[in-house]
Amino acid sequence: MASRAIVPQHENNGEVKQKNAIADGRNRRVLQDIGNFVNERAAAQGKKPITEGAVVVAQAVKGAQRKQVDKPKPENVIVISSDEKSEKSKHVTKRQGSSRKDVKTLTSILSARSKAACGLVNKLNDSIENIDGADAGNELAVTEYVDDIYKFYKLTEDEGRVRDYMDLQPDIKAKMRSILVDWLIEVHRKFELMPETLYLTMNIVDRFLSMKVVRRKELQLVGISAMLIACKYEEIWAPEVNDFVFISDNAYAREHVLVMEKTILDKLEWYLTVPTPYVFLVRFIKASVPSDDKMEDLVFYLAELGLMQYPSAVSYCPSMLAAAAVYAARCTLGESPLWSETLKHHTGYSVEQLIECAKLLVKFHSTAAGSKLKALYRKFSSPDRNAVALLAPAKCLLPIAIHDGEC
Repeated sequence: MASRAIVPQHENNGEVKQKNAIADGRNRRVLQDIGNFVNERAAAQGKKPITEGAVVVAQAVKGAQRKQVDKPKPENVIVISSDEKSEKSKHVTKRQGSSRKDVKTLTSILSARSKAACGLVNKLNDSIENIDGADAGNELAVTEYVDDIYKFYKLTEDEGRVRDYMDLQPDIKAKMRSILVDWLIEVHRKFELMPETLYLTMNIVDRFLSMKVVRRKELQLVGISAMLIACKYEEIWAPEVNDFVFISDNAYAREHVLVMEKTILDKLEWYLTVPTPYVFLVRFIKASVPSDDKMEDLVFYLAELGLMQYPSAVSYCPSMLAAAAVYAARCTLGESPLWSETLKHHTGYSVEQLIECAKLLVKFHSTAAGSKLKALYRKFSSPDRNAVALLAPAKCLLPIAIHDGEC
């Protein structure tokens, strides 16, 4: 298209009017026609270039500015750092602004002041380590809110907790549930899903079984439908319905899975945001300092053993199961101390409260090698899991101690 330019023209009465003039038919080269170049065709016709009109306007503006009073220079803004250790204030002009990395957020400042005013900050003992100190600059770690988040988890974990329901199921036994979990662990590993998905899957299965009587031949259908729901909730790329049909050896049709999915969601009233043992495991492992990959893998192995066995899954709340897994892992690896003040502070449990659950998890560890359910044992016997399933269980937590009972 032909580009158009606005050319000022002077009339006889002194007024300036604008008139559209058609520029040459070529495409305008970048910046050439709007810069300080004079259009040769316009000059030949006696027309003034755009820049000349711009100069007239600029001179008029400068003349008006001279009549005005000079404006004061931008003031320096003093940003007072909330860190008491900093001795120098940072002077930043309004044009430059302040660097967000150098200044603490208002939320962290107010939270620290309110905690100090309420007496919550009592100069944490030297034995209690600040496990969030390294993440102070990481916005995704939400260090200002993480303590409140886990307090909320502890308050609401009973809402999604499963009670003993096996008496309500005439056609299903606890052993069948363990077989289902063992198979779901294999499916979870084959699909390479997130660990959160497995824990949410079992929560959905148990809560649904506690509300509705299920026939034995539909138990696997409940399992794959629950995992489908958990995948949609946790995963970025969830497996398709046909993938679950295939993995179940076409035992169920696609329509069966969809109908069961809707039935489960209706029974649970779409309540899926529940604190599972996984959310507590992540926090408690972080509080178990020093910690490494071997410790982390062993904690998850013990926790999933507790998840697979019906007695531990329904007898203990998610936070206690997670804390007991950490304690049992530290006993297995011979960490010293076995339970620190930092762990007691962040978990809210003492050794006396965890000992029974920890003994149960170590018992499952000691019998895993000889069990017919091998999916979990194979999973944590692999080198990428540091072969933690092959470690000797903590003898001091076994029902019959071989020695004096000290780990």
